[in-house]
Amino acid sequence: MKLLHTSDWHLGKHLETISRIEEQQDVLNEIIDIAEKEEVDAVLVTGDLFDTFNPSVEAIDLFYKTLKCLADNGRRPVVAIAGNHDSPDRIEAPDPLAKECGIIFAGYPNSKIQPFDLKTGLSVINSEEGFLELKLPHCDDPLRILLTPYANEYRLKTYLGQENSEEELRQVLQENWQRLADKYLDEKGINILAAHLFLMKEGTEQPEEPEDEKPVLHLGGAQAIYSRNLPGQLQYAALGHLHRKQFIDTAPCPVVYCGSPLAYSFGEANQDKYVMIADIQPGKEAQVREVELQKAKKLLRRKFDKVDQACEWLSQCDHSIVELTMETDHYLTPDEKKRLYAAHPGLFIIPGINNQDQPAEDKKEDIDLTRNIDLLFSDYFASKNAGQQPAEEIMEIFKEIIAQEVEE
Repeated sequence: MKLLHTSDWHLGKHLETISRIEEQQDVLNEIIDIAEKEEVDAVLVTGDLFDTFNPSVEAIDLFYKTLKCLADNGRRPVVAIAGNHDSPDRIEAPDPLAKECGIIFAGYPNSKIQPFDLKTGLSVINSEEGFLELKLPHCDDPLRILLTPYANEYRLKTYLGQENSEEELRQVLQENWQRLADKYLDEKGINILAAHLFLMKEGTEQPEEPEDEKPVLHLGGAQAIYSRNLPGQLQYAALGHLHRKQFIDTAPCPVVYCGSPLAYSFGEANQDKYVMIADIQPGKEAQVREVELQKAKKLLRRKFDKVDQACEWLSQCDHSIVELTMETDHYLTPDEKKRLYAAHPGLFIIPGINNQDQPAEDKKEDIDLTRNIDLLFSDYFASKNAGQQPAEEIMEIFKEIIAQEVEE
């Protein structure tokens, strides 16, 4: 069985004032082409399907058209779970119609997929909360999936009985996964995990997270889940949340973040982007390889102290979006800015460290209301407290309040 793993589409996201929807359409079409070329049997989309709880009409349209193409009229199942940027109810809302196309949604950690059977040969063999078993049209062996959409502390307390301590969080997930694995996962099928969470190998350096995800580093602010918490029956763990492709561990199976298909902040500058292809046979570890995506624009960061050098370099960066830091000994003149912007249409200029004489009125910043709400709160707190950032405890209280308001 061959699986395609993709994640963190963040449909509808902007980079400041630049819409990425055309790039997203190009790269999703590329993913569709890869699924066809590789003749994959199923597609996993592991969360952060949209960038906000209330995505734009064009983002929603692109989302469903892409999933329909990936599903190939019900001949190839597409399993998509909610991430921390998604509304679980919105993700699950089209479920009855989606299943007719071979598209399966899971919004909550206790979501249960109702059985269905398509003329293509795709069917749900078995399901319970957090588990799904599928019969695929062109495969003799069933596909078993432990499903773990994003779950903050509020959801875990409500649905899985989790209390407050970090160890209990890890323990309740491990026990739930292991119970399902012992019940359903044997060597007569393909056994995987599809999850949107922060997971790392215990004792290693914590993986780097994208700038926009920092307020939601971990589930509800609790510490990371460890790869040792995963059941030994798994053959592949398909993860979402981190935007850089990375292999977290090889035990008990390949534990993989495929990353986002586009770079969404300049913290991801110069990153290549991928989807993962996992070839799996019953009772054997998955053979995993990456397929690099070519259609999306790269984000680049550079520093210059001379405008002429910057313009020459910019002229060679057509298929990219650039953050340029000018470390000059004077405030950039209008003519110099004009030359820089003329050299590259997708350009952000940051005054350099030597630009200390910038007029006060030019230092004023507009409030970008499209930013993550946690970042906005942190900036507001600092503005009212002489630049002091809120303590971790304050941020945790704020995140819990937001989470409960969303659930209610």
